[in-house]
Amino acid sequence: MSVAQANSQATKAGAATGDARIKSLIALIDVLIALIAEENAELAKGLPASRLKQVDEKNRLAEIFERTVAECAAGTTTLNVRDRILREQLLDRILKLRAAMDENLVRLRAAIEASNRRIEAVMQAIREQIAAVTPYGASGRVSARAVSSGTSRSA
Repeated sequence: MSVAQANSQATKAGAATGDARIKSLIALIDVLIALIAEENAELAKGLPASRLKQVDEKNRLAEIFERTVAECAAGTTTLNVRDRILREQLLDRILKLRAAMDENLVRLRAAIEASNRRIEAVMQAIREQIAAVTPYGASGRVSARAVSSGTSRSA
């Protein structure tokens, strides 16, 4: 086997490994998009963010994706995509992931705001209930005249 043939085989093997890595990354992105879409659907129904079942899995997959991106940015991993169709698939998935994440961010913020409004409503009800039963104001002084329940002797 000549040096040129060996280099050609090494290039093909490297491309196959790179293609497999890209396909694996595309599959990861597809699962992440599906999880985010499911979470967005539940958030759209008004479920609180703390009750979502997708959070742990989404975080795990997002961590893997972020690690891969960080490795590529640092130059420790390269994703050479020689196949144009595969490259376009990867770029398409990344754009879809970005759109799903943008929607997810909006929906999560809305869920957090709704939770904060619920908490504030409960706290306000508690404050009003406490204020209705105590004769003392915030300063510690009597805010309303105490009513005596004793009997009169002059009768």
